[in-house]
Amino acid sequence: MRQIILDTETTGLEPELGHRIIEIGCIEVVGRRRTGRVFQRYLCPDRDIDAGALQVHGLTAEFLRGQPRFADIAAEWIEFVRGAELVIHNAPFDVAFLDAELARLPEPASRVSELCQVLDTLLMARQMHPGQRNGLDALCKRYSVDNSHRDLHGALLDADLLLEVYLAMTGGQGALTLGETEEATAARKSAKRATRPRGELRVVRATPEEIEAHEQRLVALDRASGGRTVWRTIEPAP
Repeated sequence: MRQIILDTETTGLEPELGHRIIEIGCIEVVGRRRTGRVFQRYLCPDRDIDAGALQVHGLTAEFLRGQPRFADIAAEWIEFVRGAELVIHNAPFDVAFLDAELARLPEPASRVSELCQVLDTLLMARQMHPGQRNGLDALCKRYSVDNSHRDLHGALLDADLLLEVYLAMTGGQGALTLGETEEATAARKSAKRATRPRGELRVVRATPEEIEAHEQRLVALDRASGGRTVWRTIEPAP
């Protein structure tokens, strides 16, 4: 599956009040691995930036004045994301801004939902961790993703952190090997396997309580992935 991890920075919180995207960052992933393709642009919003937003991302009007406008990069961005699944934390926020930008084009393009599928990792996290904090920083801490360099928000920086969090949340081996150096890969492949001790193999079976807890966990993951978990196709739920 081709996925695009996406984040934006904006001038404020309400696209319906004319707030604009000022940075967009995307990372392409295929089969849970980075392809090396990224899309990142700063954008001139042609409007003021709210003080609260400036404190979050630090992008000033002076810096953005010489950057392209969304209309200048729209075709390139659409080509980059078309047909992929967008993985976004708090997707309704970013999608609303993207739809507003697309609607402003001289010849309005399709809405995001017509270009891509969208997966909201905030919704997924709330289902997996109900009653807990599920912002990106909280998830980085929960899944041991290093975000110590995140003094200010940035679209590409946050997309990179979200990718690590998403891989950890969905429980695949990709989180263990992503970004691994050639030396680390060689060391991992050459590591000796543990030998089984001699004697009769002891079998410890799960208790009914452990089986029920395991089933509840599978149900939560299945719900979070929209019914696309592999184990349900191999062994249907009871």
